[in-house]
Amino acid sequence: MILDGKALSKKILEEIKIEVQKLDKKPHLAVILVGDDTASRIYVNNKKKTALNIGINSTVIELPEDTKEEVLIEHIKKLNNDDDITGILVQMPLPKHINKDNVVCAIDPKKDVDCFTPENVGKLALGMKPYFYPVTPQGILIMLDYYGIQIEGRHVVVIGRSNIVGKPMVQMLLQRNATVTICHSQTKNLDDIIKTADIIISAVGKKIVRCKMVKYKSVLVDVGISRDANGKLTGDLNFSDFKDINEILDFVEAFSPVPGGVGPMTIASLMLNTLLFEHTGILRRIAKSGLE
Repeated sequence: MILDGKALSKKILEEIKIEVQKLDKKPHLAVILVGDDTASRIYVNNKKKTALNIGINSTVIELPEDTKEEVLIEHIKKLNNDDDITGILVQMPLPKHINKDNVVCAIDPKKDVDCFTPENVGKLALGMKPYFYPVTPQGILIMLDYYGIQIEGRHVVVIGRSNIVGKPMVQMLLQRNATVTICHSQTKNLDDIIKTADIIISAVGKKIVRCKMVKYKSVLVDVGISRDANGKLTGDLNFSDFKDINEILDFVEAFSPVPGGVGPMTIASLMLNTLLFEHTGILRRIAKSGLE
């Protein structure tokens, strides 16, 4: 089957909107954008638009490229102390003269909706509950659960060791009793490892997984985003060995497309975090109702 993150995220956002309407005080997401990176600006605008569409307040603080690190951290401290702000997100990447680690450490862990701070990351690594779970790994697990993909006891190969996806994905899969192998640029015999996987989660940003080489009836989750020679958005999965979508669906148990898979689930996951409450009720209702 196709793991339709676009349709599922739409349903989640509709449920969040219903919950937000019940609240006397609306959640408020603050996003800081430093510089004028085109991709970052698009991401920030999408986050703000999504938040406003579901009733979550959103403020974007735009700072020039030459902003000093201490000035950026001062903005973060003000947001930490602002009771109206429930979530803080600093859009990455930052200009090279700013130390990313210092910036992340300045964010209040209780407002760290991306789960980047050492306290939240440390709790996740220890098997404790962080204030928030990382948005992309959380979105992936929500999607797999919704489509009935078993995780416990299965061998999951995670390709990519970033702090945003790969590393936290491993921790969250271990908490779900999966057997996990993490691969990266220095991994030898990657193809042989991929062939042993029941579930493959690839977050590299280039065509790295030839899908005829994976195990029959495996699950393929594509987190990578890049553009091909024609400028078309694409992911890490290379389906060129298959003649059409029907042949793909006959071979794999499930796969997530790019676009329309993990990307929308990341945004939905961020909004769930910003809502600042246990959202299992929302996910339970969605599981019962299905997608329309």
